[in-house]
Amino acid sequence: MTQTHCILIGAPVDCGKRRRGCLMGPDAYRVAGIAEAITALGHTVTDLGNLVPEHVEAMTPNNPAVHKLEENIGWTKTLSKAAKTHAPDGMPIFLGGDHALALGTVSGMAAHAKSIGKPFFVLWLDAHSDIHTPDTTDSGNLHGTPVGYITGRKGFEQFPALEAVVDSENIAMIGLRSVDRAELATLKEMHVSLADMRHIDENGIRAPLQAFLDRVIAADGILHVSLDVDFLDPTIAPAVGTTVPGGTTEREGHLVMEMLSDSGVVCSLDLVELNPFLDDRGKTASLMVDLTASLLGRRIFDRPTRSHA
Repeated sequence: MTQTHCILIGAPVDCGKRRRGCLMGPDAYRVAGIAEAITALGHTVTDLGNLVPEHVEAMTPNNPAVHKLEENIGWTKTLSKAAKTHAPDGMPIFLGGDHALALGTVSGMAAHAKSIGKPFFVLWLDAHSDIHTPDTTDSGNLHGTPVGYITGRKGFEQFPALEAVVDSENIAMIGLRSVDRAELATLKEMHVSLADMRHIDENGIRAPLQAFLDRVIAADGILHVSLDVDFLDPTIAPAVGTTVPGGTTEREGHLVMEMLSDSGVVCSLDLVELNPFLDDRGKTASLMVDLTASLLGRRIFDRPTRSHA
C-alpha cells in the first residue's frame, strides 16, 4: 500500500443518544495506540486533537422525543467543515463519539467528493441502518438518523443544507441485525445495498462487499467507511451501549478491512460508538485500532498478539 497521510480528528460526540460515555472514545483510541499502529505501517499521522461543536440555536423540534437537537446540529456543522477542510490533505479518520457524528463527517466528505468531481460511496458497517429522521425516530436519539440526513430525507430542515446529497444506491450496509419495520420499508424504497447477518451466515461476507467495491472501482469513485463498534459481536467488542448479539467475528472484521485496503478506494473513516466505560480492559479499543491497521495495510501474519491479562 502506498504511503497515506492520516489525519486523526477527535469527535467526542455524546449527544446522539441518552446513554453517556462515548465522550471518552477519542482518547481511548489514542491510549490504545492508533497513531503508533499507523506509523508502524509506514504512513504519517497528524492528530488535530478533539473538536468542539458550534453553538447554535434551534426551534423546538416537531418530535418532542428528540434529544439534544441543538448540540447535534452544532456537531454536524463542526464535523462537516472539518471533513471539507482536511480531506484534500490526506485520509481523515474521525475518532468518535457516537454515530450522530456521521451527520457531519459523511455530509462533509460528500461535499469534498463533489468538489473534486468524484462519485461518492458510503459503506455502513453497523447492526443498525440509522435511516430515521428527527420526525420518525421513536427514541429521539439522533445517532439513528445519519443515513436519513445524507440521503436528503425530509425532517432535517434545521440542519445545514446539504452541499451534496448521497445517492442511496451508492450506499452499502453490511452487518445489519436490528432494523425496525419503518426503516426496512424505507431501505427497500431507496435501493440501498443490504447484507444482513443471515445473508452473511448463508453466503459469507466477501461476496456482498466485493460486489459493492467493484461498483466503486468501476465508477472511479471514492469511499467513506463508517465503522460502528456494534458491527462486531459484543463478545469480542463489549464497549458499546447498543449491543446486539450475533455480530461479525474478528476474522470477518479483518477480512472486510483487508479487502477495503486492497481496493484502494477508501478516502475517510469513522470509528464510532466506542464507550470505554463499558469496555473490558481496553479490548474493544484495541480491536478497533487493529481493524484500522488492517484497513491501512497490515496483514494477518503481521498482526501482533495482544495480552489482556
